[in-house]
Amino acid sequence: MAQVALFSNLTQDWVESVERWHLQLFCIPTAVITFATFIANPVLLVCIFLSRALCRETRYLLVANTLAADMLFLLLNLVTLISNAVGAQIPWVVCELFTVVLVTAYSCAILTVTLMVVDTFAAVRWPLRYHNLLSPAHTLTVLGVVWILCSIYPLTLMILMQEEDIPREKVPVCLALISLGFFQVNTVGWIYMYFFVAALICTFLILYCYIRLYMVTRTQGIWHSRFSRARVTVLVHGVLLLLYFAPGFVFTLELYMLQKEGISPDLRVWISTVNANVLMLLPRACAPYLYGLRYREIAESLTLLLHWRRRNRENTSS
Repeated sequence: MAQVALFSNLTQDWVESVERWHLQLFCIPTAVITFATFIANPVLLVCIFLSRALCRETRYLLVANTLAADMLFLLLNLVTLISNAVGAQIPWVVCELFTVVLVTAYSCAILTVTLMVVDTFAAVRWPLRYHNLLSPAHTLTVLGVVWILCSIYPLTLMILMQEEDIPREKVPVCLALISLGFFQVNTVGWIYMYFFVAALICTFLILYCYIRLYMVTRTQGIWHSRFSRARVTVLVHGVLLLLYFAPGFVFTLELYMLQKEGISPDLRVWISTVNANVLMLLPRACAPYLYGLRYREIAESLTLLLHWRRRNRENTSS
């Protein structure tokens, strides 16, 4: 009964803070950004999968996987945020499933953008063996393993949460923070360390690859020009990586703050709302446009697709 009371108090305080500050209005920019991303991402996916040349390239398969994971994350994130804003109560089991898929999709996107850096490093470091090491078949296998690995931890937590004494009917607020935070407070106190350590490992791997890339290519003259393609590529990818990783560190901070006493509930709600409605959406909104700027082949494929549609429209009208 103590756990039921703790869970009820946590959700009730959360609802009161949201209503007090009218944070439901954050759903408006969330919906706009999500719909804009759902327009751009499918177009890029079509450009990749309609081109045989792009489908044979590891980097474009990684881009496609990132875009697919982002779309899955954005869809479920929008559903949960709108449901919370209108006060719709979601069954606890459904909320748990949403949490599992959201964590899986977010983690998969993080690992995939990390693999993009590793892929670039492998292509430069071992150009003769690169295609054998990372063939399309091997890449698809790696991506399948990434999805499985990303789902194991949240799925395990969901199974363990079935043993918790919490309300099983419906919950007034469905958020991954509350689901994981409640489980962390009552059972496992190091959940936030899992996300923090995983993010640190990915960050160090990315830094190592970029430093090694610079050391290998610094004598080739590709860094001399201020606006060289190498510098622009590193800048674009660096901005994208920062946008992807920053919300993960903020979410880790949220989990840490949730189990600390003396922290204002309003502060927790504000940080969580801004992170879920703004910070987590920014990389997914910028990704299709930054990828279009970074990869010429995608831009060329998009141009061909637009010309093909225009030609078909002219033939139909004539």
